Amino acid sequence: MSLNCNEINLILKELELEGSFIQKVVQPSYDMLAFKVIKNGTLATILICTGSQVCRIHSTRMQVPKNKKPLRFFEFLKSNVQGMRINSCVQLGLDRIIKMDVSTWQQKYYIYIRLWSGAANVIVTDENNVILDCMYRRPKKNEMTGQPFKPEEKEPTQEEINESLERFPIRDFSDRGEDFNSLSFSEKIDRFYSENATSLSRDALLAQAEKWYNVKHSKMESALQKLLDKKKSFEHADRLKHTGDLILSYASEYNGGANLTCTDYDTGETVHIRMDEKKNAQENASLYYDQYKKAVSGMESLEHDIMLSQKNLKALEEEYSAILKEQNAIKIEQMLRHDTTPKQKNEKPHPGLHYEVDGWTIIVGRTATENDELLRHYVKSLDMWLHTRDFAGGYVFIKARKDKTVPLEILLYAGNLAVYHSKARKNGQADLYYTQVKYLRRAKNGPKGLVLPTQEKNIFIKLDETKLRRLDELEQARQGI
Repeated sequence: MSLNCNEINLILKELELEGSFIQKVVQPSYDMLAFKVIKNGTLATILICTGSQVCRIHSTRMQVPKNKKPLRFFEFLKSNVQGMRINSCVQLGLDRIIKMDVSTWQQKYYIYIRLWSGAANVIVTDENNVILDCMYRRPKKNEMTGQPFKPEEKEPTQEEINESLERFPIRDFSDRGEDFNSLSFSEKIDRFYSENATSLSRDALLAQAEKWYNVKHSKMESALQKLLDKKKSFEHADRLKHTGDLILSYASEYNGGANLTCTDYDTGETVHIRMDEKKNAQENASLYYDQYKKAVSGMESLEHDIMLSQKNLKALEEEYSAILKEQNAIKIEQMLRHDTTPKQKNEKPHPGLHYEVDGWTIIVGRTATENDELLRHYVKSLDMWLHTRDFAGGYVFIKARKDKTVPLEILLYAGNLAVYHSKARKNGQADLYYTQVKYLRRAKNGPKGLVLPTQEKNIFIKLDETKLRRLDELEQARQGI
């Protein structure tokens, strides 16, 4: 439940913010803000929450953590409001809108804190009540930079105040015990919301964390099991080679058909080998040998994928363990929020897209800026570079592995990504050139990211939906989606 107008008035009286200085601004999440203020040598943290059903303002003893990635409104407040003096801080009538008058000797702003569930906002205006920035930008309500904002400032009559106290009484928390009742109202609100508020109580957040962990852990464990099952099938690769040897040994006895019946010279048992009727004995043996080679070469890549999956699973367990140990509800909420941040807002180890396939790392730069950043800071001389020959597009890099040559299959995966992230996508095919990064040189006075390759080779790529789909599935499994 959000604070009512009478509770807001009582808290503002207790806080006595007039004459305080905003020493520091912290924004731990999109709907939460904290001012660390100092007055007469005393420090206090004022928490403002605009979350639905929990709109409030009060002092807090909890440590308010910084957001891992600074938010837009925080950057504005840090640059413009941090260090200002609070000249006054009052509620406008009984409307649950707080007006904070802040200034330096050079500048003066108004900070309006609207604590309406579903329409809460923090709006900063200049002296002429023109909006400078908002916590939530809402164009339909004209809550945008440059728009006027001046809510009605009407003093309530005593009759209106008395009527309001009857309709919206101040909570007394008399059932919470002597220890609770000895606190100021602001302190009671701080403790109440940290223990009981639906969206910011530790118990509710831990329940949310458990659900998140179970879903993600199940998906990651399932992906790992698939890899282990595949590894188990690869462990019998020698049987494929042995089958090929048997076919060649009895090639003279094979006269066509779906099966070859012969005696296994190792065990002495009669075995039935499945055959392709359209192929002769030598060609059938070759099929089994090819499967054997793929299984042997795939085993090493599979080990890499298994190790990566186990590492991600362990990291998830450590993250969940850290959440369980955390006592600060604000910090728990922030830790959970990081996991649900949209993909485009997640911090990445490098620009562009990242794929792990069969033990090889493929990086895709989609724009000139990403291409340039990757070339300057993230790829090395032995890494492989691919690009469409006659179409504009992104750069694709295959990270080099010690004493390993890039397999054709990996080259095809990277080539599909190069065509997909280029103007050739509509054609569904294109010629590519590829070479190592050390054979690239920057075009003099050319546009950003433009390079000229030497010692390049050509490869023709036709888009393969199966390969693109597998890349997407591998990336989802890697992230536990």
